[in-house]
Amino acid sequence: MVNLVAAQRPLLHALMKMAGVVPYSVEFEPGTTMNFWVPVETLSKPKKTQPPKPPQKPTKPVVVLVHGFAAEGIVTWQFQVGALSKRYSVYVPDLLFFGDSITDKSDRSPTFQAECLAAGLRKLGIDKCTVVGFSYGGMVAFKLAELWPELVEAMVVSGSILAMTDSISDETLQRLGFGSSSELLLPTSVKGLKALLSVAAHKKLWFPDRLHKDFLEVMFNNRKDRAELLEGLVMSNKDSTVPKFPQKIHLLWGLNDQIFNVELARKLQEELGDNATFQSIPKSGHLVHLERPCIYNRCLKQFLATLHSNAQAK
Repeated sequence: MVNLVAAQRPLLHALMKMAGVVPYSVEFEPGTTMNFWVPVETLSKPKKTQPPKPPQKPTKPVVVLVHGFAAEGIVTWQFQVGALSKRYSVYVPDLLFFGDSITDKSDRSPTFQAECLAAGLRKLGIDKCTVVGFSYGGMVAFKLAELWPELVEAMVVSGSILAMTDSISDETLQRLGFGSSSELLLPTSVKGLKALLSVAAHKKLWFPDRLHKDFLEVMFNNRKDRAELLEGLVMSNKDSTVPKFPQKIHLLWGLNDQIFNVELARKLQEELGDNATFQSIPKSGHLVHLERPCIYNRCLKQFLATLHSNAQAK
């Protein structure tokens, strides 16, 4: 029987190509490869007699879209790529153990994800970028901005926090009624996937059970490795610190986010200090960029336009 979710992938890939991005794999060292969706104009067509040339430096301001835990890059950001690609060079990485990104290293920390992401961006010729991070991707983005401030000039963060401390993890799971992060974020059944969607979205989403089953098969692979990513995410409260970020950071939130609620976002804004701004979008939850993509994109472009005078928010 045809998997309906997998069958839609060629269409999504075609839409991404129409929006101007194509897949490109970056190998840092044997055993570690990260897939990126990159602007097609940065890649030259190799001649048959010559090896492929490395990607060219982007000519427009760079925006890097970093996905969350439930889906790979272009699935997460399918409504944002086309909206941004006319005025920005858009890059969409698949973090390790998502999409075709893999490693044989044992490190499962957000720091290691950030190290690989930074190495990949450097190989793609990127010296400066604005990073947009959602949920798990937001935590990776914060680490990227902390460790490489010369690379990350600004950030937009949605539905995320600086780090998953054990107190935040325990409170969130208890409030949502889940026994563990894996139970919430790595569902093994249609019932579990429906429970995840019910807390992630503001409006109740209805799909036939067949579609839920197909989504589970396609989007929740590498379960062992992803479970280890969740274990590597949680840190002790006593080890938690708030770095001093030099970058502008815009917190763009779903007003009805149940996972990381607006109170957490406001607290995060206070911790980040004067460089942080906050904006909420009504009638949207954790999946704000998918539930209200037109409003989300407008807010995102308005912030980006404040950084780049030659790219107007339209």
